[in-house]
Amino acid sequence: MVEGKRNEKEVDGTVMIVVKYKKWGDKDRHRSAEDIAFAVARFFQRGGTLQNYYMYHGGTNFGRTSGLSITTSYDYDAPIDEYGNPRQPKWGHLKQLHAAIKLGEKIITNGAATTKDLGNGVELTTFTNNATGERFCYLSNLNTTNDANIDLKKDGNSYFVPAWSVSILNGCNKEVFNTAKVNVQTSLMIKKPLVPSFFWTWAPEAMDNMLNGIGRFNASQLLDQKQASSDASDYLWYITSAVVNKPELKNASLYVNSSGEILHAYVNKISIGYEIGEKGFQFQKPVSLKHGRNVISLLSVTVGLRNYGSFFEMEPNGIRGGPVKLEDSKNVTLLDLSSNTWNYKVGLDGEEKRMFDPSSEKGIGNAWKTSGKLPINRPMTWYKTTFKVSKAIDPMVLDLQGMGKGQAWVNGNSLGRFWVTQTANPRGCSATCNYRGTYAVAKCESNCGNPSQRWYHVPRSFLNDQTNTLILFEEFGGNPSNVSLQTITIGTICGNAYEESVLELSCQGGLKISGVQFASFGDLQGSCGSFREGSSNVANTISIVQKECVGKEKCSIFVSEKIFGDGSKNIIPNRLAVQAVCS
Repeated sequence: MVEGKRNEKEVDGTVMIVVKYKKWGDKDRHRSAEDIAFAVARFFQRGGTLQNYYMYHGGTNFGRTSGLSITTSYDYDAPIDEYGNPRQPKWGHLKQLHAAIKLGEKIITNGAATTKDLGNGVELTTFTNNATGERFCYLSNLNTTNDANIDLKKDGNSYFVPAWSVSILNGCNKEVFNTAKVNVQTSLMIKKPLVPSFFWTWAPEAMDNMLNGIGRFNASQLLDQKQASSDASDYLWYITSAVVNKPELKNASLYVNSSGEILHAYVNKISIGYEIGEKGFQFQKPVSLKHGRNVISLLSVTVGLRNYGSFFEMEPNGIRGGPVKLEDSKNVTLLDLSSNTWNYKVGLDGEEKRMFDPSSEKGIGNAWKTSGKLPINRPMTWYKTTFKVSKAIDPMVLDLQGMGKGQAWVNGNSLGRFWVTQTANPRGCSATCNYRGTYAVAKCESNCGNPSQRWYHVPRSFLNDQTNTLILFEEFGGNPSNVSLQTITIGTICGNAYEESVLELSCQGGLKISGVQFASFGDLQGSCGSFREGSSNVANTISIVQKECVGKEKCSIFVSEKIFGDGSKNIIPNRLAVQAVCS
């Protein structure tokens, strides 16, 4: 199952999943540890025997491998993130879930199951091994608002089952896991600058030939971009000319019907604008034409190709078939250029010259400029810098804040496409997410109003021991002055554990627990970053935690009233919550 990226509907016990990939302009979607654990536990409660996760380890669409308008990051809020860090508490919570289910593996797969409805959404499923009499139980509460306290007469025990949760009972008499009781660490990751600043050189993308009407091959039709380019580049030039010999043509509008994602239009070497659209669009801009021959140069851009859906390989790309025409102010066609002779050029000049690869000097010569002020907000521009990094082990990311759209390379290795100016809708996000109830894509979202992707993974396998080269191609216009290289590590850690369980805290990358910001044992409220004491709290909790944890890379504490004293006497179980800092 995709973590936070799919809608699920249960039909006859089968989970139906509708794909929702993250695209440029989307918010970040999340599925909580409690809810994903609930879905998995319910699957096994109903007789499931094999669970597959998609994704369990997030990834990166390096190069040009991402599908149509899909972001470079393929993280999907997975239990292990794009950079290889465990996403806590999800990773640890699922680990405990799997361990609990495995306790009943032989009984579940070799026994008979019976389910009893206990009322108000509570169900008890008992698996029994007929040969040995061993039992294994799931106690679920499907109510989305009301917690349940269940007394099982057979074993004489009482179980607190929160709303929308499943308890796993080993031997049907001991709770070993509950999907809503998260007893593992929460890690809040931070980014730290690794290279403080860059010195940039730059080079304009060479477009003179295309703007003058010169291509590499021609055809008397508007070709499909994917077929014409063999998908060797995101870019394809469509070039033709229009002969103006009538007065009404001098102040016409250029109309282009495109099946691509972006179109840049030039007339007589001058940019007249661009248009963006995912499923095809119409470009229409007024042009000032001269008497005689006028050169029309159109740069069509794909942002990945569709890679799912029926007959996706048949979907048109680029300006295939058009039409491309000149119109008057009433949208009446004055001159249809679709059947003209069209000249074509696949890719950028800088791609052909391999300007992204520092080991290649093919045709570059003295292209990189150092004199004068660094140009910013200049479209169709290449930027280059060098840097050195330490041998730290934390993952690295490139922060492309200030850039527009383009591609990035480190030592000739593509980090993928970037499109920092594509921002998410500013509305719809919430500081808290209610995991209870049927999952929906928009149920828990973050990053509203921000770039869909700002940080780009830099694998250490891409780096040299000495000097490294970073190259950016900027399509719309950006400012590389704010670009930086950063590491990702754990900053704040939070532990949360109920009575009779173990609270564990752990830093990474050689960092140690330097301080405890919050510690409470009782009926505390809130979550990591916003904990607050409840109606009861054991006074010496923080001193106990400081003694066990400060100065250590990791620590563990068994949570019980014997260690912390009397906590809450409410029906809700006591829990210990700790917030600490790694440094």
